[in-house]
Amino acid sequence: MSDDSNIAEYSVSEISGAIKRTMEDTFGYVRVRGELGRISRPASGHIYLDLKDAQSVLSGVIWRGQASRLKIQPEQGLEVIATGKITTFPGQSKYQMVIDSIEPAGIGALMALLEERRKKLATEGLFAEARKRPLPYLPRVIGVVTSPTGAVIRDILHRISDRFPLHVLVWPVRVQGETSAREVANGIEGFNRLLPGGAIPRPDLIIVARGGGSIEDLWGFNEEVVVRAAAASQIPLVSAVGHETDWTLIDHAADLRAPTPTGAAEIAVPVRGELIASLDDLARRTISGLLRLIAGRRTELRAASAALPSPRDLLALPRQRLDTYGERLAPALRAGLRDKRGRCDAASARLSPHALSRGVSLGRERLAGLEARARRAHLQRLASERARLSSTVKLLESLSYKNVLGRGYALVRGNDGEPLRSATGVAAGAALSIEFGDETRLAAIAGDGGAAPPAPQPAAPRARKSGKTAKAESKGQGSLF
Repeated sequence: MSDDSNIAEYSVSEISGAIKRTMEDTFGYVRVRGELGRISRPASGHIYLDLKDAQSVLSGVIWRGQASRLKIQPEQGLEVIATGKITTFPGQSKYQMVIDSIEPAGIGALMALLEERRKKLATEGLFAEARKRPLPYLPRVIGVVTSPTGAVIRDILHRISDRFPLHVLVWPVRVQGETSAREVANGIEGFNRLLPGGAIPRPDLIIVARGGGSIEDLWGFNEEVVVRAAAASQIPLVSAVGHETDWTLIDHAADLRAPTPTGAAEIAVPVRGELIASLDDLARRTISGLLRLIAGRRTELRAASAALPSPRDLLALPRQRLDTYGERLAPALRAGLRDKRGRCDAASARLSPHALSRGVSLGRERLAGLEARARRAHLQRLASERARLSSTVKLLESLSYKNVLGRGYALVRGNDGEPLRSATGVAAGAALSIEFGDETRLAAIAGDGGAAPPAPQPAAPRARKSGKTAKAESKGQGSLF
């Protein structure tokens, strides 16, 4: 059995520190090529990721201060070359790479990422032609999102000044680097937030401009935040990024792509001198056309006036008719007056006192005759109706139930006043009302329907009763029905 007493003894921290120093001294700064796997961005601002190849995985971390200065933001599946140092993390007994910078592993990786992003945004409809709007023909204010110190803004201002001087607003941004994408998006959104009629005029057109460069230099204009801001802009937007052969994703989302920043300025405004010349030419053509039109109308008017008859000839026939009607008017008025006078004389003859009195006498005679006829007809109608009423009364009396009561019968009514036709349904003790032929009514109570009541005994003579009581007793032996 071997003796282990001479083996050095370490604490956990000592062995972890020794491994850490060994790793850092051995490797120092390294460049590692691999594909980005898992990427985590916690609230602390650090970025945790995995670098992997076909056989192995290397954990990596980018501290917050370094993450904000990255040219290319890490995305899963992107092949990159990471620069940093290898160290250990004693808290979990693992080694990792502290990354200072990341660059794509060749142009092919960036192009693959760019194509994948283009397809994704195109699927969302951000590049659809139906979303693109026409540019204003003559904007009053142009907003430019670009670097305020570069040659691009000077070229744009110079070209606009030469063609058509107007108000230009510049939103200063970085057009390259880790913060350029966010700044450009903020510039587009800031111009859109300006209110019409405010202290700062709202642009009628936005130009996003940058000079040429490599794909890495222009990568900020391929970021989603820039593309989405351009697509969401309510103000028409022109993309002027790079040279004519340079294409970025903002070119697809913009309403129009200009080959160069100078070309964007030429597209934005027309040439003032050419507009003035065109207006002068149109004015001359308008005046010339009006003069030709007036001359042609004057010639047509002269030709039409030559073909028309003279005013004297036009008035000759109406004048002759007027003379004829004037000659016929006086005899017609005299004849009409004679006719009206004859009618008036005939009417006045009919209105003499003798004729009027005779008409009144005849009217009175007719009125007297009609009055006598009306009186006779009234008396005859009254007698006829009286006879009909008498016969109806007799018929009603013959059909009345009181005639039956007059023959010694009585009418029994229930408590509700309705006549009872049968004893069925009448309970013992129910209140009844009995009506006799002399219109006398007595109250009664229904019996139990048992044995027949005893035969009446001859009563001793008693004094004559008066009033309804005597009447009721004299008729009390009538039958009930």
